[in-house]
Amino acid sequence: MTTDEQLVERALAGDGDAFGEVVRRWERKIYALAYGITGSAEEARDATQETFINAYRNLARFRGEAQVSSWLHRIAVNQCITRQRRARVRAETGLEEEVEAGREQSLSTVAEASPAHTSESSQRAEAVRRAVASLPQELREIVLMKEFEELTFQEIADALRIPLSTVKSRLYTALKQLRLKLERFQPEGALR
Repeated sequence: MTTDEQLVERALAGDGDAFGEVVRRWERKIYALAYGITGSAEEARDATQETFINAYRNLARFRGEAQVSSWLHRIAVNQCITRQRRARVRAETGLEEEVEAGREQSLSTVAEASPAHTSESSQRAEAVRRAVASLPQELREIVLMKEFEELTFQEIADALRIPLSTVKSRLYTALKQLRLKLERFQPEGALR
């Protein structure tokens, strides 16, 4: 199988299909990350599209020090941060804030036989989604990348351009905060 780095090299050499393969490989994960950060399906789609446009425009700058996946994750995080800043500026200048329809969706859909179990699972998923969403952005990014994207600590450090120890410290802090927030949601001791 061709590596992402080889595909980037082929794209730089003029192979138009090579970058398309990179997009196909990573678009779902980048979208999931963007959705986790923005909480909006529309914002996540836009951020994902902008991530790949930005990556394509800057292919020549990819030096191969990091993996393509880390490079794409870093671009995606930056896109999300930029979009959130713009939204805050629009809100502060009196322009309409964008609707957060995606926030109403839970992190996962649970399909169990028992309606009571389904209800409890849905409530638990919603509690987790709200707890993650309430974290400060620098902690939320780490949780999403580690727990939902399943990136390694080193991949996260590369993507965010922060020291490995900072990634571990932020994850520890985030998980501690999540545990405290989720202690309030304890149907029949389910989260212990």
